[in-house]
Amino acid sequence: MKRVLITGASGFVGSAVTRELVRQGRDVAALLRPSSDTRRIEVQLSKIKVIRGDLRGLDAIAPQIRDFRPEAVLHLGWEGVKGSERNAPIQADNVPASVALYRLSEECGTQTFVGVGSQAEYGPAPGKLDESAPTQPTTVYGAAKLSTCLLLERTAAAAGRSFSWLRLFSSYGPGDDPSWLLQYLARSLLARQRPSLTAAQQMWDYIHVDDVASAVIAAMDSKTLGVFNLGSGKAHKLEHIITTLRDLIDPTLPLGFGEVPYRPDQVMHLEADISKLNAATGWAPKVPLDVGLQQVVSWLREHA
Repeated sequence: MKRVLITGASGFVGSAVTRELVRQGRDVAALLRPSSDTRRIEVQLSKIKVIRGDLRGLDAIAPQIRDFRPEAVLHLGWEGVKGSERNAPIQADNVPASVALYRLSEECGTQTFVGVGSQAEYGPAPGKLDESAPTQPTTVYGAAKLSTCLLLERTAAAAGRSFSWLRLFSSYGPGDDPSWLLQYLARSLLARQRPSLTAAQQMWDYIHVDDVASAVIAAMDSKTLGVFNLGSGKAHKLEHIITTLRDLIDPTLPLGFGEVPYRPDQVMHLEADISKLNAATGWAPKVPLDVGLQQVVSWLREHA
């Protein structure tokens, strides 16, 4: 796929995908809201076509998208991704906006459409999750992602078109939003602050953002059809992850394990079975957790 339209290009995951597309020499158009913070793709801006607009007002920018004639659409744009926004009314607006984008891609003759969903579509579940697991989202965010997946999957199947939906588990890496756990912890520890924590016995699947980007592009190039889990495929105890991060900064810094109670709805095991994605695309994650955590610390020491 040479001509690629991407939404959410300025976000944490979207920027990683955009950087990799540019590195590979693809012809990229990025749909960016007028208010988007483009610092993550500042170097790439001169090498891509920027379409300023909002998915909720797609008619205004549809002529520019038609002129670009994308061969593939990578849909990563989503309003309300922060934890505090997971039950916000804005979530419902994402569903018709995504469907409208898909319909426009049909008009453009786009061959492949890849959407990025979330493990939140499953809801709490014990053990490793494959794509046959029941979908029981407990947040409006998860419900909106699942609704979008079902609508687009059925629409694509009826038209016989290529469609992939990647249910992303926990991503991390340099430049992530400061409000997410690993960034918060690293920033606190670098400031010599003692973080208060739960007992951190959760088993968690973290995938490096560069591996997410390569998976999204692999799904696009393989013209895969269906729903796929996207994670590292291996869960680690959160206590181990936190301790490893602390040790990379200063092993003598104290950690307040057990000072914060678990939430009533705390998910204790989150792990992706990625065998289906691997079989369909040949993709596999490459960045070991300890290497990725070191990158986080090094980036923060340089930039924060």
